[in-house]
Amino acid sequence: MSTAPLRARWLGRVPYREALALQQALFDHGHEQHLLLLEHDHVFTYGPHADLDTNLRCEPAAVGADFVKVKRGGDITYHGPGQLVGYPIVNLPNVKGSLQHVNAVEDLLIDTLTELGVPDAGRLPDYPGVWVDVNGHEPRKIAAIGVRLKGGRTMHGFALNLTTDMRYMREHIVACGIADRPVTSLSEEGVDASTEQVVDILVRLAADRWGGGAVDRHDVQWQHRTADLTPFSRGEGPGEKVTFRPRSHARLEAAGVTEGLQIESRKPDWLRPKVDLNAEVVSLKKTMRELSLVTVCEDAGCPNLSECWSDGTATFMVLGERCTRACGFCLVDTRKPLGPEADEPQRVAEAVDRLGLDHAVLTMVARDDLADGGMAHIAACVEAIRLRRPATRVETLISDAKGSLDSLELLFAVRPDVLNHNVETVPRLQRAVRPSAGYARSLAVLSWAKEAGLVTKSSLMVGVGETDDEVVATLADLAGIGCDIVTIGQYLRPTTHHLPVSRWAEPDEFARWKQIGEDLGIGHVEASPLTRSSYHAKQAAESVTTPVTLS
Repeated sequence: MSTAPLRARWLGRVPYREALALQQALFDHGHEQHLLLLEHDHVFTYGPHADLDTNLRCEPAAVGADFVKVKRGGDITYHGPGQLVGYPIVNLPNVKGSLQHVNAVEDLLIDTLTELGVPDAGRLPDYPGVWVDVNGHEPRKIAAIGVRLKGGRTMHGFALNLTTDMRYMREHIVACGIADRPVTSLSEEGVDASTEQVVDILVRLAADRWGGGAVDRHDVQWQHRTADLTPFSRGEGPGEKVTFRPRSHARLEAAGVTEGLQIESRKPDWLRPKVDLNAEVVSLKKTMRELSLVTVCEDAGCPNLSECWSDGTATFMVLGERCTRACGFCLVDTRKPLGPEADEPQRVAEAVDRLGLDHAVLTMVARDDLADGGMAHIAACVEAIRLRRPATRVETLISDAKGSLDSLELLFAVRPDVLNHNVETVPRLQRAVRPSAGYARSLAVLSWAKEAGLVTKSSLMVGVGETDDEVVATLADLAGIGCDIVTIGQYLRPTTHHLPVSRWAEPDEFARWKQIGEDLGIGHVEASPLTRSSYHAKQAAESVTTPVTLS
């Protein structure tokens, strides 16, 4: 039995393809015990041996469902709102086949249902999954199971019907290819249990099986739905800052953070950067102005501007200065953006060449108003830099492109040397800190990039109300998907409209998080009070991409 804790995560509502990317990365790169718990949007999935001619009774798009082929056992099945989906990605060194793991998942669900008061829950001979009324006249299937086992590690898992719309299984498909047996849900069986109640029981029982009784559980406190986003975050409205930002304070309180420092609070000495407007800084500023370029260093008020510019490093912000999202921590303008400038890639490349940069960082505002989220424009900037200065390493710090893999692949195709996408904060605080994004989606973006063979990087800030355990858990998640570089820094409140600072983290805490992250398997962790996403970017990239020569 494993002595490591089971890392259980309630992720809320997650599109199937994003969850698949996340669990695939944990399967490929992780070595710890993970249990992902979530709901999906409407989707039909099917294994390689599914009989679609017989068991698919609809056009998936016509009923608002996605349609995805997966590498698992079983026929066609359905996932959707009101259904608890669980993906155990765990090590089973003594299992030679998948049947024993399937039985273990069935036992977990049977014990959960029994504790919920569901009568006669169990197995039905010759039929996979979990059933109710197994000794009665009409057994009914309440949970589907489909797993994959390779090299002693598992992925995929189970789907337990809670308040599911059963029409999707009764009218649109032959669920799991079983035509002669009915399907049911907890609500249809007269059991009134919330998703949280079911998750609480299931996680406790799962920890006994896969974590030796120990569990590291962290929950996302919201579901990523269109209704959660402000109109402008969907690219639909005028984006006035003052109508949105106060809501972030209420969301922070809902996540359990009720106190913070006053904006006038004196910063500790370690948070007081030294400003040095030397010749290198003046020269870089002059080049940016001549080429009508923007740096995030200036636009976001980065405290490391002097140090980085003196070192000949700057982070270019492309696609304009106006963002289609209004995150609770960010100073960037949220008025309606202008169209991309066609000559910007060439101007960025010229600046990189003039400055003689060995490592160029490109960041962007979120551009949800563009069909591809701006990824083709970022790709054009990468290609322009390489054409002008081939030896320059190019790092891209990007938005999530609303989870569109097709859009992200436009950038992946030009293979930036480092693909950076920030999770920003711990799972519990996602809605307050960045309500137009999602924790699982960010992990999926990094997972897709890792699968594409890119060096991946992410960042989180502290001081918005997170706990130490939550920081460590986030580092564990990033390590689990194979993230190569992580930066950790102190959140600094830009204005009274932004989220308050909950506390000043001490320098030795950052040193400890760096050690923990690297012990978990992250190649390089840059952590200090003044660290930002692009701080020491060149050195971090070199540390994970340059082979070490042993003497």
